Amino acid sequence: MATIFPSDQLFLIAGPCVLESDELNLRVGETLARMAEKVPGGIIYKASFDKANRSNRGAARGPGLDTGLAALDRVRSETGLRILTDVHEPDQCAAVAAVVDVLQIPAFLCRQTDLLDAAGATGKAVNVKKGQWLQPEGMRGAVQKVRGGGDGKGRTRDVAVTERGTFFGYGDLVVDMRSFTRLREACGAPVIFDATHSVQKPGMGTDGASGGAREFVPILALAAVAAGAQGLFIETHPDPLCAPSDGPNMLPLDELGDLLSRACDVWARVSGNR
Repeated sequence: MATIFPSDQLFLIAGPCVLESDELNLRVGETLARMAEKVPGGIIYKASFDKANRSNRGAARGPGLDTGLAALDRVRSETGLRILTDVHEPDQCAAVAAVVDVLQIPAFLCRQTDLLDAAGATGKAVNVKKGQWLQPEGMRGAVQKVRGGGDGKGRTRDVAVTERGTFFGYGDLVVDMRSFTRLREACGAPVIFDATHSVQKPGMGTDGASGGAREFVPILALAAVAAGAQGLFIETHPDPLCAPSDGPNMLPLDELGDLLSRACDVWARVSGNR
């Protein structure tokens, strides 16, 4: 079976931060599906059914597990795209794996052994985001937990790790371009760059919500591809200012196509030298 995370072709994970209406979910999905043939490694649709780590209790969290999985299944049926969503608890993994192609472990949960073990046991592909406080080599254990150690029988071997920036003081993240090589060598897995959460400003937005600096998304994405990232993660929305979650750091949907073309060009120029 072909890997979902190819190491020899640039691929993209993209979609809204959190599931919204069917109209919005499908609008984004259909746009991504039209772009997919231009991305050598293909596009995986991403949206969360629950944003369980919001700054404030009253912040939008999403439709929940059952409603969210039904919405993701509709996106898959209508667009033909592969689907990724976050899991936060071990008990969610089996139900989520029945619908999606990739389970994602949020950065804050990248050391949660039971969650990593349950995700790996589904046999589905798993993307683990690097904690904002971890050095690249610290992700080796997370990948080993997903793979299960030993012969890994019955477990996924399709694992990727995602760089999403490292805390620098209060309310800011920085991206060390050396991380892509270090993560790949430490984990033995494809490395993805989260271009939108890396420009997030945690707790620095209105009423303590996260802010962001989306103007830096393109330059960081292109630099990451040049530095060795094998995939990109970009949250996108037709109108980020109206998005219920992470609007300040999401890329407007109508700007994604140009960035992808540029990223694919950079990939083509540097991939032979990896």
